Amino acid sequence: MLEPLHGDRDLLVSAQTGSGKTVAYGLAFAGTLLGDRELFERAAEPMALVVAPTRELALQVQRELTWLYQFTGARVVSCVGGMDPRREQRQLADGAHIVVGTPGRLRDHLERGRLDLSVLRVVVLDEADEMLDLGFREDLEFILQAAPLERRTLLFSATLPKPIITLARSFQRDAVRLEVKGGDQGHADIEYRALRVLPREIPLAVVNTLRFYEAPAALVFCNTREAVRHLQALLLERGFSVVALSGELSQSERNHALQALRDGRARVCVATDVAARGIDLPGLGLVIHADFPHDAEAMQHRSGRTGRAGRKGISVLLVPGARRRKAELLFQTARVVPTWAGPPTADEIRELDQQRLVQSPLLQEEVDEDDLGLGRALIEAYPPERIASALVQLYRQRLPAAEEITDPGFKPLRREAAAFDRSPEPPSGEASFEQGAWFHLTVGRAKGADPKWLLPMLCRRGGITRQDIGPIRIFERETKVLISDRAADEFARAVHGTEVQGIRIEPMAGPGRAAKHARHRAAATKQGPKPGKNRG
Repeated sequence: MLEPLHGDRDLLVSAQTGSGKTVAYGLAFAGTLLGDRELFERAAEPMALVVAPTRELALQVQRELTWLYQFTGARVVSCVGGMDPRREQRQLADGAHIVVGTPGRLRDHLERGRLDLSVLRVVVLDEADEMLDLGFREDLEFILQAAPLERRTLLFSATLPKPIITLARSFQRDAVRLEVKGGDQGHADIEYRALRVLPREIPLAVVNTLRFYEAPAALVFCNTREAVRHLQALLLERGFSVVALSGELSQSERNHALQALRDGRARVCVATDVAARGIDLPGLGLVIHADFPHDAEAMQHRSGRTGRAGRKGISVLLVPGARRRKAELLFQTARVVPTWAGPPTADEIRELDQQRLVQSPLLQEEVDEDDLGLGRALIEAYPPERIASALVQLYRQRLPAAEEITDPGFKPLRREAAAFDRSPEPPSGEASFEQGAWFHLTVGRAKGADPKWLLPMLCRRGGITRQDIGPIRIFERETKVLISDRAADEFARAVHGTEVQGIRIEPMAGPGRAAKHARHRAAATKQGPKPGKNRG
């Protein structure tokens, strides 16, 4: 990734999480630290400083650099929040070649005179955009100003917004700007899936997705602390072993949650983007986007937690009908083609449970004499079918129940995405939105329009079911809704000429069924009463 021809110059690198940048910059500054030597001299003041946004990422970097420099005699010390500062003080006093830490703790050691940067040769800012987002700008500037002017500064960031460019111009000299393109390779071990869901059934879709894939460890992303708390409570109620990570947790609570995931006591983690930054969970096989990522880069950051070290991973985006266009834009920007389908059904999960039980290692492994003796005693006391049924009951008791869930049935809007939709065509008689009609509502975001109350209102006033309502698109002063082909005529008749609490619903003029409804209404207005009718 980082060519030798860059020599000892500063670097400004745009690189995604999981792109191998820790090893890359570890190799990049090896020549600066070692020169022509193969071994380090006795450790004194640090020669390299790596700054990372979170405790987990900093400790991960320390482990990787320790592995990379294991045969050089390098001493790599960490200084991070949540750890004993006195122990870190003793380690720094004993000498270190490389120090890895978080901004706040590093600044604290500098201010107390525990960290000496006088001979520093290299500073690395890892995930600089995240450190600025977390409010560490002042700490970073303090650290960089404390470092010698004659040094290398390597700045790594997933994106290069204006604040990052400003920081680079202030503290780098003649930096080489590099962009590490992930291309298809960044997604080679990740299978993307887009699951159609009804908005109200998103938590149930999370339940069924977790049950369907049965990954050793799964990470579920929400956008707010409140959403994390709500989803964690729901999953706990359903019987999942689940922990939560959000900004409100103390460092001790965060450590306990991560340890539970690592030792297998918890299988599911519900987290916000910031709280999950830098965590590395072995065996993480599934990422679920319960809330939409803000952009394609955020989706890649989230998904990049799985599919590591040669293992396959699955990234699942739950897509309500009103957000499928944004979903397709995310996938297009990220240059991945997902498999579109409905959410896993309870029947599919029960069928998988049966297969998993039949193939269980418990039934394949050798059995010792004590267990065989107990088995023979059971066979003498009960019929084999009764014993097998008891085994099935015990197996099911440990599994959260699958939820009955609806597939909204909408198709991807892009043709190339539609080609990968493996779901069957809707049976005859089910709602179809291919030739559906768009209707206009005279209420928008400015007056508090929200699908939570718009959906039942449309059903009540139009005399239709929720399955006949497609995307609901809310704008500042208006809302547009797609009604299925089979219900459009009935809906148009029911809402024609009505206004409740200042909200009118009218068919939109344009191609397809909506145009037909508009033409019929216009024709009826122009014709007026038929001849022969009493106008009096």
